[in-house]
Amino acid sequence: MITIIKPGLLTTIQDLGRYGYQKYGVIVSGSMDPLAHKIANLLVGNEVDEATLEITLMGPVLEFKETSLISICGGDLTPTIDGKPVPLRRSLLIKAGSILKFGACTNGCRSYLAVAGGFRVEKVMNSRSTYVRAGIGGLKGRSLQAGDTLETGPFNKESANMIDYLLPYVEKSDFTEIDWSISSEFISSYHQKKVIRVIPGTEYDLFSEESREQFFNQPFKVSSQSDRMGYRLEGPSLYLDEEFDMVSEAVVFGTIQVPSNGQPIILLADRQTTGGYPRIGYIASVDLPLIAQTKPGESITFTMISHEKAQELYIDRERQLNHLKQGIALKFNS
Repeated sequence: MITIIKPGLLTTIQDLGRYGYQKYGVIVSGSMDPLAHKIANLLVGNEVDEATLEITLMGPVLEFKETSLISICGGDLTPTIDGKPVPLRRSLLIKAGSILKFGACTNGCRSYLAVAGGFRVEKVMNSRSTYVRAGIGGLKGRSLQAGDTLETGPFNKESANMIDYLLPYVEKSDFTEIDWSISSEFISSYHQKKVIRVIPGTEYDLFSEESREQFFNQPFKVSSQSDRMGYRLEGPSLYLDEEFDMVSEAVVFGTIQVPSNGQPIILLADRQTTGGYPRIGYIASVDLPLIAQTKPGESITFTMISHEKAQELYIDRERQLNHLKQGIALKFNS
């Protein structure tokens, strides 16, 4: 069991999303940075779609009532356990009674905390993801609050073997870490210059030549009026050659719409199910983590990528994740 001492700015339970219900107007939700979410789960022996805590900008203070296997991935919110710095992207065994605290956000803006066995909350439409606006999923359909308690589920053989491997070392400290970690080259660098690869959108050719050039050659700043639903961008105004009546159509994570004011909006995890604005582009799936870890006030630029190349990069990343899963299984399932 985990007790929430302080909730942080926005801490919610998320998995990979609520799929299959968009035709009924139910949004997908899920983790903003699915790559960090998946890696965090693999490091504690969970399946990649198990629920994690998504921690945004200002993290919580958590008390672990029992010895637990955890990992923290994604943005660096300077976590500490009883005042001692905690490494990211490692399997950690934290002793019962220890306090996990998050501090200043130094890199990225969202961390993902996975616990062996996941979080025991009821599924709503086959997902544990929290959608705050509708009050569904997660813990009571809301972000975590001080005084909340989280129950963890039963863990599998892989997690149990990880715990047995680390248990002799945790007696001498508040926590102990596995003796290997994920290569930083394997995941997105959240502090690098944000150059986001984009596939031309359905209405791309309907934008003026000047707008298309500006879209791929000028920086855009993420507005403070941004959230899990979408990032509003501030930069050069983008306009169509001619106005036309557009029928609302389905949208996806990473769709870049341009409303009548000419300022693009990137649709994210809590996006609506349909959109009626022209779509100038779609962010390549491999770069969604870079967008998810971009803070309001930071600037991004776009570069064009073909649909085929975007698919190739996505397949390569999924292959890397599968190799990671197989490697962990080989070590701890034998």
